[in-house]
Amino acid sequence: MTSITLDHFVAASPAAVWRALTEPELVERWWARGEIAADVGHEFTLDMPGFGEQPCRVLESDPPRLFVYTFTPQWTLRWTLEPEGRGTRVFLEHSGFDLDDKRMAAAFERMRPGWRDVVLPRLAETAAAA
Repeated sequence: MTSITLDHFVAASPAAVWRALTEPELVERWWARGEIAADVGHEFTLDMPGFGEQPCRVLESDPPRLFVYTFTPQWTLRWTLEPEGRGTRVFLEHSGFDLDDKRMAAAFERMRPGWRDVVLPRLAETAAAA
């Protein structure tokens, strides 16, 4: 399995970034609507425009440092937050891509620039304003 691994500086505290990752009204601002919560075992869906509701389950939660959940049955998102200067370095690992599967390989190719160029910058803006 292959992963997308990225990091992005956010000009906000780890606590503010944590809120942006775990509070439904904030997650909806930068990514998708859903009843996300930071409780291990919590099951929820994220309504992805154009793709519908995706099932998710929280696997790990260590506020405000680590948040891990499944995203669709195949993928896992691991968010790691580290203080850096006057902000936070956000590390994202989106794992579970089977590049031998054409649909998965195509998703991998689309999602890497999407995370890097669109989603992570929107997360940074939301966290900085929260």
